[in-house]
Amino acid sequence: MSKDVVRAFIAIDLPSDVLDALGEVIDKLKEQLRGAPIRWVEHEQIHLTLKFLGDVSLQNLEIIKKIVSTEASKRQILEMGVGGLGAFPKLHHPRVIWVGIEAPSELSDLRRGIEDSVVRLGYERDRYDFTPHLTLGRISRKASAKDVRKIGKVLHDFRVGYLGAARVEEIHVYRSDLRPQGAVYTRLFTAPLVEQDGQVIV
Repeated sequence: MSKDVVRAFIAIDLPSDVLDALGEVIDKLKEQLRGAPIRWVEHEQIHLTLKFLGDVSLQNLEIIKKIVSTEASKRQILEMGVGGLGAFPKLHHPRVIWVGIEAPSELSDLRRGIEDSVVRLGYERDRYDFTPHLTLGRISRKASAKDVRKIGKVLHDFRVGYLGAARVEEIHVYRSDLRPQGAVYTRLFTAPLVEQDGQVIV
């Protein structure tokens, strides 16, 4: 990749207690799905992606920082709950394993504002409706139909309760570098949301 281009996404971070709880869920699933063709996410790297941008020029990166800053300045700090297991496209035929998020409508408004702004900049609009989720693992494309069915059965019987709350005070722009051992994320920019009384946290 050119030095003038970075692979980037916009995301929300999670508190360490929620990340630890997600790590425990992953460990239990690994136990039950030992040998299954799944690429698990390192729990420390789990985040809520608001928009994956792909390749971004350094010039556009500066505009994206301004977009994120503007959208964050319009929104108040919010809280979201984490819990419940799901899969895309569905639990019985999984390709992506995730834990769900319950959040006020302001989260979707924030995400929509970012999406509309970056689309005007030339980035693609997401094909699917926004379903806030935290990815735990991805089933390999080489997985057989039998593998997928077996994984689906385990997921269907596996229960994940409420894992904790996450207070959303900031939005981040991340760089993603693909390495042989997996993606490495570097935070490039942070924009604060607004306190209830209208004060921005600095």
